[in-house]
Amino acid sequence: MKRVLLFIATNLAVMLVLGLVTSLLGVNKFLSANGLNLGALLVFAGVIGFGGAFISLWMSKPMAKWSTGARVIETPASSTEYWLLETVGRLADKAGLPMPEVAIYEGEPNAFATGATKNSSLVAVSTGLLAGMTREEAEAVLAHEVAHIANGDMVTLTLIQGVVNTFVVFLSRVVGYLVDSFLRRGEENSGPGIGYMVTSMVCEIVFGILASIIVMYFSRQREFRADAGAAHLLGSPRPMIGALRRLGSLHTEPLPQNMATAGIAGGGGMMALFASHPPLEQRIAALEGR
Repeated sequence: MKRVLLFIATNLAVMLVLGLVTSLLGVNKFLSANGLNLGALLVFAGVIGFGGAFISLWMSKPMAKWSTGARVIETPASSTEYWLLETVGRLADKAGLPMPEVAIYEGEPNAFATGATKNSSLVAVSTGLLAGMTREEAEAVLAHEVAHIANGDMVTLTLIQGVVNTFVVFLSRVVGYLVDSFLRRGEENSGPGIGYMVTSMVCEIVFGILASIIVMYFSRQREFRADAGAAHLLGSPRPMIGALRRLGSLHTEPLPQNMATAGIAGGGGMMALFASHPPLEQRIAALEGR
C-alpha cells in the first residue's frame, strides 16, 4: 500500500505545485470569477496536466542517475562493462537506435531504460542482476530495455499521463465549481469560495487515484510489448522466458518510486490494478504463446 501511495503522490505532486503557482498568480480565480469558462478551463487543465508529465519526462534521465547512483560507463574498466557496452550497442543497432548511455548501479536485481527521446536514452542494470543471471539471461533483460526505447514507451506513457492529468484537473474544478455554486446559491457572486477550493482539492486526489489505474494498465501493456520486442531482437522468446523465470527466483528490490514503471522487475499482488508490471507468470505465458 505504501508503494501505491508514493506512486500517486509522485504523479500528483507536480500537478499540485503548478496548480498552487497558478492560484497564487490568480489564474484559477480569473477562470471562475464571472462564471465557468469551460474552454479556458480545458486549456488551463491541459497546460497543468501535460506540463507536469513532460517536466517529469525531461528530468527522467538525470533523476534516474541521481536516485539510483547509476554510473555511466565511459571507458570499460572490466570485461563485464565491455560486454555490457557491446551487447547494448549490438541490440540498439538491430533495433535501429542510436547508442544509448549504459550504466551500472549498486542494488538488487533490476534494470531500467529511461530518457526523453530515443536519441537521449539510458539503459542501466544493477550489480545484483549481473551477479544473479547468466549472460544469456542478462542479454534478454537488456533486449527488453532496448525494446522499451524502440517502442517509444517513455513518451507514450508521458502522453497518457498528460491526458489523464488534464481530465483530473478539469473535472475536479468543474465539480468544485458546481458544489460551490450550490452552496452559495442566492448569494452575490464574488469569485470562488471555500467550497470550490476544498471540493476541487478532494476531487483532484480522488480522480488522481482513479486515473492512476488507467496509467498503470497501459504500463502493464507496454511490458508485454517490450517482452515481445526482446524476443524479436534475440530471434527467440526462450532467452526472455529464462530471464523472467530467473527474476522470479531472485530477491528483487523496487526502484525508487519516481521511476518504478521503468524497471524490469515488478508485479501484481493485492493491488494489481495499481501495479506497473504484470505478474511474471502472465508475461511468461504471453511469450510461450508466441
